[in-house]
Amino acid sequence: MTVSAASTLDAPGIHSDASPSSSGFPGFGEDAPLDLSGLTPAAFNAVGARLLDGSFDAWAETAAAVKYCAHPIRLSGSSTTIDARSGELVGTFSSANAPLGVLYRPCGNRRADVCPSCSRTYARDTFAMINAGLVGGKTIPATVADNPLLFVTFTAPSFGHVHGPRPKNGQPVGGRCRPRSARPGQPLTCEHGRPLGCMSVHATDDPTNGAPLCPKCHDTDSAVVWQWHAPELWRRTTIALRRILAHQLGVTETRRKPSKKTPVPPPALADVASVQFAKVAEYQGRGLVHFHALIRLDGPDGPGSPAPLDGRGLGRLLERAAGGVHLEAPPVDDDDVPRVLCWGKQLDVRVVRDTNRTDDPNGPLTPGQVAGYLAKYATKDANSIRADQPLEHIAEFASKCRRLSARARDHYGPHINANGQPVNPYQLLGKWAHMLGFRGHFSTKSRRYSVTLGQLRRARAKYRALVATAEHDEDARKALLDLKELEARLLADDTETTLVIGNWTYQGTGWTNPGDETLALAAAARAREYDQWRAQTKNTNR
Repeated sequence: MTVSAASTLDAPGIHSDASPSSSGFPGFGEDAPLDLSGLTPAAFNAVGARLLDGSFDAWAETAAAVKYCAHPIRLSGSSTTIDARSGELVGTFSSANAPLGVLYRPCGNRRADVCPSCSRTYARDTFAMINAGLVGGKTIPATVADNPLLFVTFTAPSFGHVHGPRPKNGQPVGGRCRPRSARPGQPLTCEHGRPLGCMSVHATDDPTNGAPLCPKCHDTDSAVVWQWHAPELWRRTTIALRRILAHQLGVTETRRKPSKKTPVPPPALADVASVQFAKVAEYQGRGLVHFHALIRLDGPDGPGSPAPLDGRGLGRLLERAAGGVHLEAPPVDDDDVPRVLCWGKQLDVRVVRDTNRTDDPNGPLTPGQVAGYLAKYATKDANSIRADQPLEHIAEFASKCRRLSARARDHYGPHINANGQPVNPYQLLGKWAHMLGFRGHFSTKSRRYSVTLGQLRRARAKYRALVATAEHDEDARKALLDLKELEARLLADDTETTLVIGNWTYQGTGWTNPGDETLALAAAARAREYDQWRAQTKNTNR
């Protein structure tokens, strides 16, 4: 079966930005069918049935409305919109009037392996959020671009030698994994009889990458415990940075209340500076996460106000703060030992706009590239390091999470303290085994770094409502044309003037036809191809 991208499944963005004759996009047209290689015989018959019963156009309209989501949520019911000020009935909607008789909504999953379409929306929102904190826009002043900004990578410590690609002659790969030659007094094997070296050259997609040279020598228990406490390490790092910064500026860390001895309290850090950040977590081949963070120093008046230090000075303070952060993790049980956790030795601190990229030593590290890096990392999870078949060392990592959780549960029991919190510090470790023990958010930011994802989502909803209103409202059409005021209007935290009363029932998740998901994934892939082509064309024409 050949399904044309132009005739039935219009990938988002193709018609809105360019016509078939002028765009030049190679994936557009009757001779550019979608890739339906994953269409099973049952799905093939299901698509044919849609074409025969005339429901294909209704499905195509629904799929376009949910941006070709792989697992949309199905709802049935109705809603009524009322003007909150006048009480006037604005409109009604019923799922019975939807093209397929049921209301479909995007799943909104940020994970690229679950829903490529929704994860791209999440990545675009993350990019917009991060980029606003870099160069301004979306309620953030453009002067924020003048503030000191660091791009920092926090790594996990080593818990034993692992396989992996090694650089050679300035290239990221090409060197031998872990060369080791026979020297007097130095063994070639560990106590378990496994080689201490590896002479192989591993490619970046080698499934061996991240696997321990000797599983018995590798301290997987400590790796799991470190991963479990990694969010707390990050929290302590931000506290330590603010503390060191306050000492450097000669102010107190927090504001003090007036007293008889000091009727006028000394200035606090908030009176002279503010530290803001945006952070994402990325899984490495060995199963542990690295944190990539943007750390910005503002003045006391928020984003864009002059900062009291430059980027290099802030970088030196961060290195001191990260190097001094330690956390004592309690033992899992009586057979375990307490551990002192810290960051790995490979702390990479780069001043944005003043240093070079990691992948191109001759290229500058620009704000747009940094925002792209973090947005890409935000859509990954533990599945991003797995091949088509689960990797043995990753499966062992997840299994170790469950075993340690069971040991801790047997040791501590189900007891809770006076505050109602579990006494067992590893109470939920087993439930996070699918994330290899990492329980933190993949993407976080400080409150005043930039616009929030919630604001961007509300702005998108306002825009859709404005477009719908513009079909019969002259003022709404003029608002869409005034681009300078449109962004401020969409992002404004104004009070809602309409009240929506709905009665909805959850019907299920996913497409009901076995061929629908394959078609949606193919259309979403074509949309990604178009976005990439458009970006490349834009960069080439500059």
